[in-house]
Amino acid sequence: MKQKKTIWRIRMMTWLVAAVFATVSIASGGMLSAQTKIPPPGPKSGSVGLEGTISSPPPSRAATITTPVNGRAFTSTPITVNGLCPQGTMVKLFSNNIFVGSVRCTNGSYSLQIDLFSGANDLVARVFDDLDQAGPDSNIVRVTFNDAQFNAFSSRVTLTSNYARLGANPSQTISWPIILSGGVGPYAISVDWGDGKPLTLKSIPFAGNFNVDHIYDSAGVYRIIVKATDANGLTGYLQLIGVANGEVKAAGVATKDGTGSTTVIKETKYSLMPSLIALPLILATFWLGRKYEIQRLRRRIEQTASAEYSA
Repeated sequence: MKQKKTIWRIRMMTWLVAAVFATVSIASGGMLSAQTKIPPPGPKSGSVGLEGTISSPPPSRAATITTPVNGRAFTSTPITVNGLCPQGTMVKLFSNNIFVGSVRCTNGSYSLQIDLFSGANDLVARVFDDLDQAGPDSNIVRVTFNDAQFNAFSSRVTLTSNYARLGANPSQTISWPIILSGGVGPYAISVDWGDGKPLTLKSIPFAGNFNVDHIYDSAGVYRIIVKATDANGLTGYLQLIGVANGEVKAAGVATKDGTGSTTVIKETKYSLMPSLIALPLILATFWLGRKYEIQRLRRRIEQTASAEYSA
């Protein structure tokens, strides 16, 4: 009876060890799912901290402009420019080497609306990676804008910026510098920030530099549309990219495309390391329990045989 109790205890310990390591394995997998990035330990007293960016080669493939076609003439703006681009890059469009709009490359293509200058416009698309490294230029497409309003007022409203993309954490203010030229003041400015909030409206008395401010509530990438209308009704147009960095919550990142739709990308990772560590220990425990049981049985047989021999 005592031997049976001992064997039973060894078996119970074996199953207990297996259960504990299985629990550790599941918990570790869930922990990696919730925290896909473990921050490094903070600096100790007297230490020197260094921060750097791992460089990577710039984009090697250029974007293309598929529409409009070369030689086309327009009588109104804005116009839509479409083309192909390397996935994950940002596309900046230039007219006569002046920045006129930007958009994120999605599924290998892009589409954005831009303003044109009166007369000839040489359109070029340039791609940039997340380190703001430029790739090759696209094909050059020359279009013409026959501006009837320009002939009437001899001055066209133009919007541009030194920044194609700006970002901030949610609940923090993005302050975007815009450059306005041409037209006749005062100017009515409207900004659609792409997150469904009311438009930012302001009045600018003279052409020049001004800032527009906004606060995003959730992380994502947003399409921004800036419009300016002067006293004669002439309109300038600029498309930009706003990024709300923020802290990734739960297991997903929300992105918005400026139309109000939201896409959640879930990421889950599991670790097999605890299971790999537990497996040899479980096998060893089973082997020790089995070995002990065989030894006890062998001793019983020897004791029985000795008793029969003595009799």
